[in-house]
Amino acid sequence: MNLAQLQAVLLERKIDAWLFYDHHHRDPIAYRILGLPESLHVTRRWYCLVPAKGEPKKLVHRIESHHLDSLPGSSDAYSTWQEQQEKVKNLVSGFKNVAMQYSPMNGIPYIGLVDAGTVELVRSAGVNVVSSGDLVATFEAVLTEEQIRTHFEARDAIDPVMQAAFKEIGRLCSGHGTTHEWEIAKFIMNAFEKANLTSDSTPIVAVNAHASDPHYAPSAEVHSPIKKGDFVLLDMWGKKIKPGAVFYDITWTGVVGRAPSDREIDVFSLVRKARDTGVTHINQALSTRGKMCGWEVDQAVRDVINDAGYGKYFIHRTGHSIGVDIHSNGANMDNFETKDEREILNNTLFSIEPGVYLPEFGVRSEYDVLVRNGAAEATGRIQEQLLVI
Repeated sequence: MNLAQLQAVLLERKIDAWLFYDHHHRDPIAYRILGLPESLHVTRRWYCLVPAKGEPKKLVHRIESHHLDSLPGSSDAYSTWQEQQEKVKNLVSGFKNVAMQYSPMNGIPYIGLVDAGTVELVRSAGVNVVSSGDLVATFEAVLTEEQIRTHFEARDAIDPVMQAAFKEIGRLCSGHGTTHEWEIAKFIMNAFEKANLTSDSTPIVAVNAHASDPHYAPSAEVHSPIKKGDFVLLDMWGKKIKPGAVFYDITWTGVVGRAPSDREIDVFSLVRKARDTGVTHINQALSTRGKMCGWEVDQAVRDVINDAGYGKYFIHRTGHSIGVDIHSNGANMDNFETKDEREILNNTLFSIEPGVYLPEFGVRSEYDVLVRNGAAEATGRIQEQLLVI
């Protein structure tokens, strides 16, 4: 536990204390932030209250009384449920606002990990329970300068793989040749291995109607051919194989051996406009009021697509937080699947990836955005027009 940093963040956010609680490893966030081993054998409830000022306080069951010994602060123990409830109330007594891994109405399920009964118990002591969402993001999504460097290292390796994959499709489909989605996915995975990159799953290689499925992924058993005249979407994400490395995530689209149709151009142009509106909106907000929430970015991007009459074809959030995991614990650009009210913090990274998914083809255009020094910037190559492969 970095107690000084925890308390500094609480003071900055004007939150009196942060209550960590777990039972049977229901809250992995607590283990990561407190520095507890994931191997800890937990069969009884434990609590750790970190105040904005003063010494932390711990409450453990008597048969697992040493579980929190590695953490600073005083410790108390309980055995019966009556004792447990009384001591939890005593633990939080005197504090006005206490943060927990709680999200009102479960609006942000990545944060809403504490059960409703425990929240009720804490509130019964006269305490106002607030969400720890922005606190968690400070510890799990804010990147160090070294981590930002690893993101750019991934970019410098993955951008060429994207271009090479499109070139390989063109080579295999020249003349009357064909390839298929799984063959290109294997090409990408082999290129990742050679570049010392790792990913958490198969890249998306999607042709025609498959490009209309945002989470389609080919496999050895299920894939479609790629040939001249087809529409192709490639989505790949990876990071360098080193401790603390950060992901890079991009999506590009193109057509094989022909000029794009007017409709394809129109849809791509709309998605591109919506995509770039997101970054413009962030920079405007940061320059005028100094902060912005994830849901606001999604709404600005979504309005562009809605106003063009394609709203029903944009079926997912605008973007997700990126860190050492491809989906990190910072603000998502989302006012669709959730209303993400978490603040976009300095030195955080996320994707901007709107899409329009028509029955016959789908367009998604994705780049990553880094916010630092009070401004947002795209971190890699930006697709400005459909590729002719």
